[in-house]
Amino acid sequence: MNRVQLLEIGRIGKPHGLRGELVVSLTTNVASRIKIGAEVFLESKKKYLITDSKPYKNNFLVSLSGIENRTEAENLTGEPLFAQPLEDPDIKWAHELIGKSVIDNEGKHRGLIVEILANPASDLLVLEDETLIPFVFLKEIIDNEVYVDTPKGIFQDSQLCE
Repeated sequence: MNRVQLLEIGRIGKPHGLRGELVVSLTTNVASRIKIGAEVFLESKKKYLITDSKPYKNNFLVSLSGIENRTEAENLTGEPLFAQPLEDPDIKWAHELIGKSVIDNEGKHRGLIVEILANPASDLLVLEDETLIPFVFLKEIIDNEVYVDTPKGIFQDSQLCE
């Protein structure tokens, strides 16, 4: 059986009111992840349906199926929220890059991507040797290889820019 990797989309904050509403802070930039009818999961893999969702300050007020009162909502405080990955072939998703091999513009293997760091200018690909490659240098992805076109100086063994 092929298990789908769940992705963190937000974190449950404190309860709001007496009817089990939750304040949810999103960690994704796709607000539709918490639209009414969406399936979300807790770390325990327990599944909930979103029965109501609306903007609230810089967060969202969300109601989950089965959470009917403040006490039940308090038990979820601090829990991360997960969802299944979105499918869009035109978008490069961070979770799909982890574990892929990086190939530089000279065809040299530079290591595996172990993490993606959020950065205001450009997200960063983090290699296993801790080399950081700005996402803007990504050219293409073919199978398990990520091709990058970087300036000199990004990799330790390359000459610095002059």
